[in-house]
Amino acid sequence: MSRFLIVLFVIIAISGLLEWYTFAGLRSRWNNWSSWLKITTQVIYFALMALAIISLISMFGFGGFGKAARNFFFSFVMFNLFVKLTFAAFLFGDDIRRFFIWIKQMIQPATVATEGGISRSDFMVKAGLIGASVPLVSLSYGMINGAYNYRVRKTSVQLPKLPAAFEGLKIVQISDIHAGSFYDREAVNRGIDMILEQKPDLIFFTGDLVNDSADEMDDYKDIFARLEAPLGVYSILGNHDYGDYTEWESEEAKAQNLERLKMIHAEMGWRLLLDEHVYLEKDGQQICLIGVENWGKGFHQQGDLKKAHEGSEGPVKLLLSHDPTHWDEQVRKDYKDIDITFSGHTHGAQMGIETGGFKWSPISLRYKKWAGLYQEENQYLYINRGYGFLGYAGRLGILPEITVMELTT
Repeated sequence: MSRFLIVLFVIIAISGLLEWYTFAGLRSRWNNWSSWLKITTQVIYFALMALAIISLISMFGFGGFGKAARNFFFSFVMFNLFVKLTFAAFLFGDDIRRFFIWIKQMIQPATVATEGGISRSDFMVKAGLIGASVPLVSLSYGMINGAYNYRVRKTSVQLPKLPAAFEGLKIVQISDIHAGSFYDREAVNRGIDMILEQKPDLIFFTGDLVNDSADEMDDYKDIFARLEAPLGVYSILGNHDYGDYTEWESEEAKAQNLERLKMIHAEMGWRLLLDEHVYLEKDGQQICLIGVENWGKGFHQQGDLKKAHEGSEGPVKLLLSHDPTHWDEQVRKDYKDIDITFSGHTHGAQMGIETGGFKWSPISLRYKKWAGLYQEENQYLYINRGYGFLGYAGRLGILPEITVMELTT
């Protein structure tokens, strides 16, 4: 609880300082503006602030709201924060400029000329308003158009030792469903239709079925139970599945929630792999599939790859591991016989830029490998961008992903 109060205090302190700074900057200029610009600016400014305050109170002060609603509250806080931060950046730039002018006036008063036309400060404030409109419009668009805008991403990997029976094997991977964030069953169901249209031989789910609690799947279990493939549907747990990010009545209640979540995988017809390996067989030939519980650098480290790998055989080995940091930290170092690791976890931060061969997301500041296919020597890592969303109730630039990977020789 003390950590929660500290975080809440920091959020309120930073938000308060930001509100004061941006309001002071606006108030110093808007009396010189036309009435329509002044009124429009005031309405948007105070509406964003009121929405953020109401959202914070709703998130931290009252119960009874579902997880999907809390995602929207969090999104509104983000809106206000990003808009005000963008505007504050322009104000700060102008404050620095005016500081140096003040220094120059102190040293050589006669050399400072009077500004003509629109003042530079007025220009910077208006430029800041234009700049601040970018996150306001784009984040709104991401919520309206991005949350369920599923994209099929196709890739292929060559494995020289792939048995002939598995030539052209089509694997569909999804990850990070986060069922507690969903609010549109029809849209989620359309995504399942898109998966089935790929006619996969094999389906992988790489963790984070829920945000916190197993009951988040109550309204969506029937939808995801539609997933089926000739070689099966295999799944693992992610860091959110252990219920570490919410308060429980007791450790027993937390443990019961995890057991219930494991049962849900089975009820949907998914084979949950818990630090173990299985063999996939086709026409008398086999490849090995290994699945571990969550193991991530800086996150829940429950997985035991040594246990899961022990005794595994076969010309090709595939690994399901939720957190991609596992690949560099353990897989590449100690398990050179694992050909491909399938991960998720990052969501690609749910926002960023992907165009042509270029991609960037704020998550790249935290993870060197955060989306798509990576190769080091003869080992591969694929990071799915996530099927669902968490926190921000949308996606901007980094859209929800259905991965289709074909294995060839």
